[in-house]
Amino acid sequence: MQVIFFGTPQFALPTLQKLFNQPQFNVIGVVTQPDKRRGRGKQLIPSAIKKVALNYDIPIWQPKRIKKDQDTLEQLKNSQADVFVVVAYGQILSSEILQMPKLGCINVHGSILPQYRGAAPIQWCLYNGEKQTGITTMLMDEGMDTGDMLLKAYTDINLFDNAYQIAEKLANQGANLLIETLQKLEAGEIKPIPQNNEEATYASLINKDDFIIDWNKSAIAIHNQTRGFYPNCFTSFRDDKLKIMATIPIDNDYLQGLDDRFQGLKNQVHSLDKSVGKPGEVITLIKNFGPILKTGKGLLLLSEIQRSGKRPQSGWDLVNGTHLKVGEILG
Repeated sequence: MQVIFFGTPQFALPTLQKLFNQPQFNVIGVVTQPDKRRGRGKQLIPSAIKKVALNYDIPIWQPKRIKKDQDTLEQLKNSQADVFVVVAYGQILSSEILQMPKLGCINVHGSILPQYRGAAPIQWCLYNGEKQTGITTMLMDEGMDTGDMLLKAYTDINLFDNAYQIAEKLANQGANLLIETLQKLEAGEIKPIPQNNEEATYASLINKDDFIIDWNKSAIAIHNQTRGFYPNCFTSFRDDKLKIMATIPIDNDYLQGLDDRFQGLKNQVHSLDKSVGKPGEVITLIKNFGPILKTGKGLLLLSEIQRSGKRPQSGWDLVNGTHLKVGEILG
């Protein structure tokens, strides 16, 4: 099967590598986003997909706007590809492109459709406290993740999984599901299933305001925000920015999910008064674990943080390194 692969970030990499390693598939080209300037030196950095594709003697296309790039469109049209595989490419494909390959364009999407259509399904799934997610392969149409579904695979979400960890799981799951999808599609063993638009939800692009922690929210909501938008959520602390990398809600459902390393924490928090303090206030310091803050509803332990210009550290290291005191307020 002649395949052209569309993808850009790390999430797409396991699928591309799987295609390269399967003898029944021949990747004849890769389409990815243009190199971007990053870091202090503003050097041009290729995408994760391009870095791998460069190891193979195949064309690599990087159009700034693929729908308007006539040279790329002409080459894609002349490729005679059987299928275009699309995984987190980052641009909308036109009707012209969708109709080029014989078997169509197959998308690997990081949610169980029609839930969480859109650009950031993993992040918003965690933000909303979902306990299960997965991968859907689908035939692409001109809508935003509205095409007919092909296959699904499910994965459970742990109470302390963050977006990075779930993305890694789904990336590998998606690679396996894509191979199965292509094999069954070619053999005529899949019947595409239309999505029920009435059940659809959307995972919009994330903006910087989504990273700001509002201590008036509940402990559970803040916990889901920090793991959903990991590692970018932050609050203010002594007129500086403090990233919140990992938290533990002081709630029985969450505490029961902790292993034996946290037995000392469990022993010390069962008698805490949840009515003391104001949102964002440090109400106690738990030795070897970190500060516990009051929220709009419930208490929250800061288990991992990152100060400006510093490496990530434990909440207890923050206490020791800054001489954090009970009564201080974050935010």
